[in-house]
Amino acid sequence: MTQDQTPDAAEAVLADEPEVRQALTDADRGNVVRVVAEHASSPLAWAALADVADSEGRPIDAFAYAVVAVDLAREQLAASGWAAGQSVPWAEESNRAYLRALDAERRAAERLGLADRAARAADDLAAADAEAPARIASEFTPTQLMPVITEPLPPRPASTDAPAGDPSDESAAPGAARED
Repeated sequence: MTQDQTPDAAEAVLADEPEVRQALTDADRGNVVRVVAEHASSPLAWAALADVADSEGRPIDAFAYAVVAVDLAREQLAASGWAAGQSVPWAEESNRAYLRALDAERRAAERLGLADRAARAADDLAAADAEAPARIASEFTPTQLMPVITEPLPPRPASTDAPAGDPSDESAAPGAARED
């Protein structure tokens, strides 16, 4: 058998975690920590926690959670014969925990100024599945969450009529500071 005839190494697949997926589906954002505590060896649970921290603007937490998810996923993948640099296809839903965790690590490392670490995570992600970065960017973004406005909105004017006066006169604008 020549080198050209050698079959490709089998693609790596993380174990499916239907109970973790269900727990995450049933949990609200505040309960993802509980899911992690109940499934501490789950890369999927840790990746979800990294996504929550990232979406809340907590890059230190996101980085730590993502690193744990990546490490757990690599341990599981290695136990099944995978070696760093081999394919971990996005098409296998269970692999998305590893791929999402790599991307969360990359984003958090960038925010923390860890350029080398961010580049390494980006390279690992591209080596695992070249299409994963685009899929993640389109499906898992920190902007999925809408900010909650905690301050009351100013009252609306009682009238919908246009204000009197010259519209270019800023001193006539409601609430404008006026010089005496």
